[in-house]
Amino acid sequence: MIAATRFSVLDRSRMREGHDGPEALRDSVGLAQEAEALGYHRFWVSEHHGVPGVAGSAPTVLAAAVASATSTIRVGTGGVMLPNHRPLVVAEQFGVLESLFPGRIDMGLGRSVGFTDGIRRALGRDRRAAEGFAGQLDELLGWLDGTQTVHPGVHARPAEGLRIPAFVLATGEGAAGVAAAAGLPLVVGDLRDREKLLRAVERYRREFRPSARAVEPYVVVSGTIALAGSAEEARRLLMPEAWSLAYSRIHGVFPPLAPAGRVGALAMTEKERDLYEKGLRGHVQGTEDQVAAALEAVIGETGADEVLVTTSTYDRGALVDSLRRLSRVAGLTAGRAARAGASRP
Repeated sequence: MIAATRFSVLDRSRMREGHDGPEALRDSVGLAQEAEALGYHRFWVSEHHGVPGVAGSAPTVLAAAVASATSTIRVGTGGVMLPNHRPLVVAEQFGVLESLFPGRIDMGLGRSVGFTDGIRRALGRDRRAAEGFAGQLDELLGWLDGTQTVHPGVHARPAEGLRIPAFVLATGEGAAGVAAAAGLPLVVGDLRDREKLLRAVERYRREFRPSARAVEPYVVVSGTIALAGSAEEARRLLMPEAWSLAYSRIHGVFPPLAPAGRVGALAMTEKERDLYEKGLRGHVQGTEDQVAAALEAVIGETGADEVLVTTSTYDRGALVDSLRRLSRVAGLTAGRAARAGASRP
């Protein structure tokens, strides 16, 4: 099953202690070049606003930089948070990207809004903005197709008429239903909550309505995957992100990633330790043989067409090594041509 599955990468442009935001963005571009050389199918970047530990706030701008620095890998967003933006502007931005890098651009779309009241106010949005996601998606697709009726006589230039694959990002059944109704590919995670993931996939497949963009369901499962020479080394890859997440849930601040050695030496409170240990569990991690077995199980359970790797860690060299090991497990370089079927996004 692994041999028939595409593998892609999502990078969140995570900041690291001792390294600033501009360096994090340059690291993302460099990682895209590594992913392309290893045979990954697509490289996506994310959207976060006002988060101290994340530099990726303008995904279409960063996607342009990534596409400029690469030549074959597909490039896109994982994703543009549609409730934060006017659909016309999003259509125009992707129209520019597709015009500059024809046949390589993906439009991954999510329904999240800013994670604090202050950020939502700065964006001119509130929590209710996410409730209109289905309508916003329909308007956006209409701008691309030239069929939108919200603003008669207005056209999205240069987007109108361009074929830009669209994907819906989901963390649960709600957005999965939106993807199914729109007839779009689904990106769903994370791998730690297998029951929730399976419910979303089942609803998506059950309710899917074929469209001009997808004649059959297409499922991308996303999550952290860490490979190393030993299980303990793979665990060290997960430690920086697990600690940042644990800290954020208690203190409300998502800090830059710390080195694994410093994280391991921290004196944590009982609550911090509990959240930290939970953050280390449930991921696909270990040696190449261990990860191969785990991925066979994931792909078998979900019927995934594609796996999107979302791993973040302090040690960028170890991250590239993990992706290199995964490329061997998946046979990416050898199987690249076989995976490039024209009927798939």
